[in-house]
Amino acid sequence: MATNKIQTGIRFEPQLLYKITLIAKENKRSLNAQLEFLAQECVKKYEDENGSILIDADSLNKKKQ
Repeated sequence: MATNKIQTGIRFEPQLLYKITLIAKENKRSLNAQLEFLAQECVKKYEDENGSILIDADSLNKKKQ
């Protein structure tokens, strides 16, 4: 399946990874989907408190390379 999402590597303490995995299962999400959901919630909260984060197309293209 093709996707425009950028793959990243992330490190966790084993206990934290275990807990997030259990939460993901309870929410009927994959670990990846749960982490993406949490990141989206974090950005939403930040933007609600601080205003929208503006991103230009050039910045997005640099991150993909």
